Amino acid sequence: MEQTAQTPPLSDTLPDDDTGSQRIRTNFMSDNVGPVCPEILAAITAANTGDAPAHGDDAWTARLQARVSEVFEAETRVFPVATGTAANGLALAALTPPWGAVLCDESSHIFRRECGAPEFFTSGAKLCPIPSAEGRMHTGLLSRTIADLQAGGQRLSRPAALSLSQATEWGTVYTIEQLVELTILAHDAGMGVHMDGARFGNALAHLGCSPADATWRAGVDILSLGATKSGALAAEMVVIFDTTLAEDMERRIKRAGHLWSKQRFISAQILAWLENDLWLHNARQANEMAGRLARGLLRHPGALLPFDTQANEVFAIMPELLVQGLEAAGYIFLRRTAPPGVEGTLVRFVTSYDTQAADIDALLETLASIE
Repeated sequence: MEQTAQTPPLSDTLPDDDTGSQRIRTNFMSDNVGPVCPEILAAITAANTGDAPAHGDDAWTARLQARVSEVFEAETRVFPVATGTAANGLALAALTPPWGAVLCDESSHIFRRECGAPEFFTSGAKLCPIPSAEGRMHTGLLSRTIADLQAGGQRLSRPAALSLSQATEWGTVYTIEQLVELTILAHDAGMGVHMDGARFGNALAHLGCSPADATWRAGVDILSLGATKSGALAAEMVVIFDTTLAEDMERRIKRAGHLWSKQRFISAQILAWLENDLWLHNARQANEMAGRLARGLLRHPGALLPFDTQANEVFAIMPELLVQGLEAAGYIFLRRTAPPGVEGTLVRFVTSYDTQAADIDALLETLASIE
């Protein structure tokens, strides 16, 4: 079971103190805990002038439609929403009927952390978790699961959608080749492919390829693209590459209560996020700080890293004494259950676009001082 290391303070670190010096970040719980990126905050302010048509008929949303198609080098349909859970649920609802099955990794956010929202949005589709050692689904187990469901006939849910998390919940990233292998299996079985891209920017920064290569060219039909973890206030979107899936999306969004009256303020955020590749700049900074932390932890004799650090999440297994020492020093992070047979405590640190080298070095120095 996941536990919060300690109750967060009322205000995080990082603002300047009275002496003008930069204070050190101690909250590594999530990339949701930080402030709004200045460029995005400025875009919200700029959009806050005069009247604008409601419910997505504004100029910002129109520009967003064009901009996303440009970024992904393809005709797309874009639907801004406020949360990643809504984006995932609505995307999956476009792919599967209520009697369908959504195949996902057992660590996936839709299975572990969304309180039945995918089942709710799809009116009852069944989530079928597939085990993996590092958050990346393997073709053999996917093929077997599809075959087992198909063999069950009308007594079992029909395999309708494959959902892949990129980056994964363990901080790993699918290669393009791995994505293609999985999506081919899914399409051959008549399934659609959804990508949970809450940290897609971080994955893209790691892969170093184009957004198109990592999505529709690799067989992805629909993407939940998240900006909130990368500096936005509350801005996600459903990006549809197979535009036949867009026919009923507006009604799905309205029925679900996610049609925003003042949608210009979501669209303006994402436009600023995409402008001058701010989203990739933010992702690279977060990834670089995660790599710096991972390298430092690897040098510590008491720390073991069970997964490669490929995005902005760092997992470490450490003796409970070290974990408690970090907590006593004011550091905030997530506790996770260690793998079977492994002694120690598994913890997760998440870096963000505003994490600095001094923040990482201070954490490592604190860890080194714990006896």
